[in-house]
Amino acid sequence: MSDPIKHECGVAIVRLKRPLAYYRERHGSALWGMRKLYLLMEKQRNRGQDGAGIGVLKQGLPFGMRYFDRLRKVGPNCLDRLWRDVHEDLDEMRKSGRCDPDDPVALHRHFPFVGEVSLGHLRYGTHGGNTLDVCHPYERPSNWPSRHLSIAGNFNLTNAEELFGMLVGLGQHPVGLADTSIVLEKIGHFLDVANEALLRKHEHAGLKGVPLATAVSDEVDLPRVLRKAARAWDGGWFMIGCVGHGAAFAFRDPSGIRPGFWYEDDEVVAVASERIALATCFAVEVGAVREVTPGHALVIDHRGVAAEHSIMPAQARRSCSFERIYFSRGNDPDIYRERKALGRELVPAALAAVDHDLEHTVFSYVPNTAEAAYFGLVEGLEAWLAEWRERTILRLQAENRLTPEALRTVLAVRPWQEKAALKDAKLRTFITGEGDRGDLVAHAYDITRGILRPGEDSLVVIDDSIVRGTTLRRSILRMLSQLKPKQIVVLSSCPQIRYPDCYGIDMSELGKFIAFEAAVALLRERGQAAVLDQVYAACVAALAQPGPLATNHVKAVYAGFTDIEISDRIAELVRPKDVDWTGKVKVVYQTVDGLRWAIRGATGDWYFTGDYPTPGGYRVVAQAFVNYMEQRTGRAYEVARG
Repeated sequence: MSDPIKHECGVAIVRLKRPLAYYRERHGSALWGMRKLYLLMEKQRNRGQDGAGIGVLKQGLPFGMRYFDRLRKVGPNCLDRLWRDVHEDLDEMRKSGRCDPDDPVALHRHFPFVGEVSLGHLRYGTHGGNTLDVCHPYERPSNWPSRHLSIAGNFNLTNAEELFGMLVGLGQHPVGLADTSIVLEKIGHFLDVANEALLRKHEHAGLKGVPLATAVSDEVDLPRVLRKAARAWDGGWFMIGCVGHGAAFAFRDPSGIRPGFWYEDDEVVAVASERIALATCFAVEVGAVREVTPGHALVIDHRGVAAEHSIMPAQARRSCSFERIYFSRGNDPDIYRERKALGRELVPAALAAVDHDLEHTVFSYVPNTAEAAYFGLVEGLEAWLAEWRERTILRLQAENRLTPEALRTVLAVRPWQEKAALKDAKLRTFITGEGDRGDLVAHAYDITRGILRPGEDSLVVIDDSIVRGTTLRRSILRMLSQLKPKQIVVLSSCPQIRYPDCYGIDMSELGKFIAFEAAVALLRERGQAAVLDQVYAACVAALAQPGPLATNHVKAVYAGFTDIEISDRIAELVRPKDVDWTGKVKVVYQTVDGLRWAIRGATGDWYFTGDYPTPGGYRVVAQAFVNYMEQRTGRAYEVARG
């Protein structure tokens, strides 16, 4: 993706089912579980660069010893620094003689980061900044293990302000509006309620001390706690957590917006945001990894027994298509095939853009995430050429003109492939502020010179998405124009991004979308700017109404234009105006139908269509438009909270 956007987040659980001594005997190290957590996080490094954290829960420790520890890091190289600190702590304990890594009992008792339940989190922040305070996992401590709670997640809730009010109504004094804090307190409240009820029950039966605590821990109904806590949640989530007596859970939203998977064998239960991370970590086929059912929680009880439980009624599946297009690792076999299919689906439009003149067209891609779509594009071109060759040969034969020379000419036609753009890994455009990073952005990509005939050949490049168009305008097209092609055709393997996301992807400001910018420009050029005022009035009125919304008034901004009209206007907006090049720029987007054909299991396409999976999405898009008209910056789902 040429335009950087962020998303929350990556999660992992490693729940050991055997004593540490077993892993020492079977795998040669009692650190086996810790290493699996490291590998799961490393294989999901793509999901978070702002922060990383781990939490480790131990069972069966003597009274007086900590049974839960966590470590969190924020900023550049946070994951590397986190695990370096873990290993430095282990080395220091080994050198001091306080802990022998080959002694499972000593390791369990004295080293903080080895235990039965381990949580991991990689964070891309979309709310609350990037300080250590907002880095997961969050902790709600208690001296009662069955009340101690820690959570981490990949989520955004659209109605955090409403949930905040519910906590106040319960008599709490919540601090902050961050949805993670609210979720922690909501679950924690009902965990307390469940504990209190069991405490009264067993005290009445005469239990005291350890037998009392054991009985409460045995009977805490974690699925019931989650059902009560989540009744009013609106958003997309995959969250994990653990309770101090040894239970853990992984809970997925009822629309399946955010991804979540789990794996179990006789040694471990493991959870991750991505299927391929689990398959790689445990060296199993992807078919052995199960998807957490939307609206369900995988609950691993304090004995290590795992089962899925229905928490909320499942809704129509709206799994985020951006996970498939861009965010998830491309070595998952299904995701790889889907990304190739997205590229293949663009073949007819790409050929039309160059008048089917393959002899004078170079095909390339914007590195590095569009590579799979590029392979699909080339495969599609080869398939089209195979049909073209057959038709041409049969025609020449029918016309009695099929000479050896003519046959060689037909068979020689191939898609002309070159690597035109290169990402300069040494340049880090984030080292300066948003307002003064333009010069660095302009040089974030470089070109391979001499790959086409100036003024004669067209250049077609495929990107996986075009969000803001900033990098196209400032860098990619500026660089590619130095090759002096007759025209540059930019293909986007996903459709036009027209509407904000509020379920974990950090793109909620309408004014930053190049498709929205193009539509507004067309309205003003054609004397239809009154549409903006009408939409603004409708959004203000809708936001003033209590209860859920079910209408996206912002659709009216695009209603008067075809997709091609908006794409053509985008091409004008992204074309650099101050370069010494007279060629044309065309922008060709994937269609929504093409997206649905290529990615059939992920129907979450609200950022393209404006059809949101939950009522909170319609409130956010209305707030985003109001923010735009009132020239307010910031995320619409944060402003909506007050």
